[in-house]
Amino acid sequence: MGRVLSHTLVVAPGTQPRARLFVLHGVFGAGRNWATVARRVTEARRDWGAVLVDLRLHGASQGFAPPHTVAACADDLVALAGAIDGSAHAVLGHSLGGKVALAYLAARPPGLRQVWVVDADPSPVEPRGDAWDLLRIIRALPLEFHSRDDLVAGLGRAGVDRRTAEWMATNLDHTQTGYRWRLDFFALEQLLADFSRADLWHSVEQVPPGVELHFVKAARSHVISERSLGRLGDIAGATGRVVVHEVEGGHWLNADNPDAIVALLGGRLPECA
Repeated sequence: MGRVLSHTLVVAPGTQPRARLFVLHGVFGAGRNWATVARRVTEARRDWGAVLVDLRLHGASQGFAPPHTVAACADDLVALAGAIDGSAHAVLGHSLGGKVALAYLAARPPGLRQVWVVDADPSPVEPRGDAWDLLRIIRALPLEFHSRDDLVAGLGRAGVDRRTAEWMATNLDHTQTGYRWRLDFFALEQLLADFSRADLWHSVEQVPPGVELHFVKAARSHVISERSLGRLGDIAGATGRVVVHEVEGGHWLNADNPDAIVALLGGRLPECA
């Protein structure tokens, strides 16, 4: 067996749920970014457990072989489900993770009943925006720092807000000589480029019977274009298998409005015996 994605299981105390929600983070993130949401969902829905996944090249999921693509990320999820001897009954993906969730849906894995795409557009997009800007800034900084505060200060001087800078500092490992990036920026650029190119509309238009596809749009984000929203509405009307929810908040809904995500999942995840 090849490498298996690093992951953390979250369950409510005293429960042994059979249903699993795989949770996929965005670029430069890790599964722990969604830990609070996962804990609250599993407390509200004790029939469900959550699997916080570190996608390839992120968190503790380092050393994966190329190609570094959205499709490869989806294949990693198939391998993870096999390794933990259980299906992903639902998948939630944010941003990069949203496109990975759609690619996973296209594989038609057994047992899948719901997919949640949080503020991600199925369309190809131009290789620009916050993630690309942050990658450019980071690659201009040193590879090693005396402290995490040094990185935060360097990012601040480059115009990065403090919350984002402190979040990025979680991607440093402590060594004998200081703090070094655990991230492979060349490989991440390949993955980010494929994410930008990826067209996942076939997954939206061909949702298998028995599976629901939910899109969550952040009201203060422009990641999902108006054109894509219109197309999603048309598909929803034609198939009845796609639902679009708009909630207050910016792109980082896990931090901006976790209550809305918890309420949606708590009320919409299917009942599992």
